[in-house]
Amino acid sequence: MGFTFNSYAITLIFCGIVTLFFSYHLFGKKGEAVKLFAFMMLSNAIWSLGYGFELAANTLSMMRFFINIEYIGITTLPVCWFLFCLNLAGKECWYKKPLNLFVLLGVSLLTIILVWTNDYHHLHYRSVKVDSTGPFPMLLLEPGIWYRCFIVYFYLLIGLGSYLILKTFSRAEPIYRRQNYTIFFAALIPWLVNLAYLLGFRPLDNLDLTPFAFILAISLITIAIYRFKLFDILPIAREKVLDLIQDGYLVLDGKNRVIDCNLAFKKYLSEPQRNKIIGTQLESIFPQQEAFLNLLKKHIPGKIEIKVEVQDITFDLEADIMYLDKNQLNNEATVIKFQDLTAIKEEALKSKLQTEELKKLNNLKDKIFSIIAHDLRGPLVNLSEVLKMISSDMITIEEFKTLSPKLSRDILYTTDLLENILHWSRSQLKGYGINKAYFDVRNMIINEVNYHLPSAAIKNIHILHEVFPGLIVYADMLMIQIVVRNILNNSIKFCDEGCEITISAVYKANNQMMIIIQDNGQGMSKESIAMFSKGTSVSTRGTKNEKGTGLGLLICKDFMERNNGKMVVTSEPGDGTIFKLYLPVRE
Repeated sequence: MGFTFNSYAITLIFCGIVTLFFSYHLFGKKGEAVKLFAFMMLSNAIWSLGYGFELAANTLSMMRFFINIEYIGITTLPVCWFLFCLNLAGKECWYKKPLNLFVLLGVSLLTIILVWTNDYHHLHYRSVKVDSTGPFPMLLLEPGIWYRCFIVYFYLLIGLGSYLILKTFSRAEPIYRRQNYTIFFAALIPWLVNLAYLLGFRPLDNLDLTPFAFILAISLITIAIYRFKLFDILPIAREKVLDLIQDGYLVLDGKNRVIDCNLAFKKYLSEPQRNKIIGTQLESIFPQQEAFLNLLKKHIPGKIEIKVEVQDITFDLEADIMYLDKNQLNNEATVIKFQDLTAIKEEALKSKLQTEELKKLNNLKDKIFSIIAHDLRGPLVNLSEVLKMISSDMITIEEFKTLSPKLSRDILYTTDLLENILHWSRSQLKGYGINKAYFDVRNMIINEVNYHLPSAAIKNIHILHEVFPGLIVYADMLMIQIVVRNILNNSIKFCDEGCEITISAVYKANNQMMIIIQDNGQGMSKESIAMFSKGTSVSTRGTKNEKGTGLGLLICKDFMERNNGKMVVTSEPGDGTIFKLYLPVRE
């Protein structure tokens, strides 16, 4: 037992070793296509080495051992070629589906198993003998049924891969076309040689020249690597480029029918339209866009903004209509680029709202500084002067008692003003938290009523509440206290003597509590309510000439919104005012 090396065996073994090192070199390069090509070269190396040692073997058992090794390369080579072509064509998503890859590799694995177990079923080879009539011993193989099935599978993968290569590169740049032709012809040579062997055209009896043909194929691909920069300059499939573009692209023919589009455009279509877009009239896609369609009918290039609604989502789009130059082959085609302006418009609207809000805050800040400079300073200066006059015995006790009601009102006004400014300024500080919790509305109302009883008694105003115990809301209790306090203060201020203020609370739908504070005082004008709704401060003197700053109701509105609630004001001059506060009862 041993080997008798001949020129054919030595050539195949040498080329197999070269191919093996070549595939190892390719594994070091980046890119999935390179890795797949390296696997293909590895399969070819296994085939060449196995066949070389088979030709050098001089016994049937050794030959059968090496043919078993060969089939590892023979069965995986067409799979690697097909995967390589899919990758170059931009269709790698096909083989990344587990089922497709399982079928491809499953046929190869099944063939290997059938070859290794052929003695038990003879499905691959009917018989395996040694032919000693030639210059050296060679195997004489009689094909079985699975052998023919595998041949069909082999050529089907080779043919599909070659078709993908030709289709992908048919309109590519010259360097890519040269790469394509080199790869295509490199694959064609062993394909034709193996086909001739199967059809009986064998110049050297039972010698299979297919591995030798692969030597020539490797030489051609080596030229492609160094001459045409194969794997250094790889093309990107058109579908990949278009699908990576975030703007939608639509291509129409002369009758405004869709002939092509990219993936980004399909998000502006309903689900049924996405699968039947090619050949569809543009009017059926954008039926309500008359201005846009008129531009196309009049063959006018340019940009126009349109709105598209898809599944309750509104897109603001800018359609850029472009027509192919007349000196091109097909001047009927129209290309439309759709740029999504939704985020830009939302950002612009948000910026506008922030600008308006900042303007309101600046106006409010200016007003607060004005109040601090004038309204706050005035009462304090008056109080200081009166105290100086008392200490200097410039006024009597009786005169002081005459001034004390006015001083008391000034101090009360100053206290309320300072409290509102303090709470508002704290709420505007960055990082100021809202401490929401469950609390009983009745207890909070009773505390605020007791707080306002002295000022209500001065004007003989009755405050009645009809709030039952156990009515719970979820909010910041301190903020809601300030809201109720300002509203009660406002009601007392604009009520005449003998008026009534009633407070009640009821549960409403959508997990809300409604607190109603109603008075029968002077009421508010429509202009004042409109200014309040717009977030503009309103300052009016009360029934006894009580001063106001206009900050109270603005703070109420702000605090209610911060607690996911709202405040509704209804009033008629002379018929009193109703404040309705809506607060959540759950988180």
